[in-house]
Amino acid sequence: MKLADLIYNYGEERYSRRIARAIVETRKKEHIRTASRLASIIAESVPPQYRYGHIHPATRTFQALRIAVNDELGRIERALADALNLLSPGGLCAVIAFHSLEDRIVKHFFAEKAKTGQFSLEWKKPKEPSEEELRRNPPSRSAKFRAIRARGNEVKA
Repeated sequence: MKLADLIYNYGEERYSRRIARAIVETRKKEHIRTASRLASIIAESVPPQYRYGHIHPATRTFQALRIAVNDELGRIERALADALNLLSPGGLCAVIAFHSLEDRIVKHFFAEKAKTGQFSLEWKKPKEPSEEELRRNPPSRSAKFRAIRARGNEVKA
């Protein structure tokens, strides 16, 4: 996969082409040896107004690189399948996703499993942090919590 595509697909970064071009051009002149150097290359490559948003301009690129290197999306799919195979009747599988790519995988995986009739969604929409949680724990802002239950021997509420 090309660097720009990787940054766009895994980081959902709209300036992926600019960022990739800047990284490639810098690598022609020097080795990029530190994360802070990479972050500065990225920050310099995006428009000035984008540099001062609520997240650092390199955040999405670092996310994309981490996802690709660690095969995070593939791991999530495999872990979900393994977890559901281990559930006893009435058992619950709950997942907290911290970015939209993860959440999309969980959402679609759970929806497909619920269609089989062997599982049921605990709730249709994901649970998100309350205002109080956001005040106490700002990094929770992106968290989405979803759960699915194996049918059979349903727990009475």
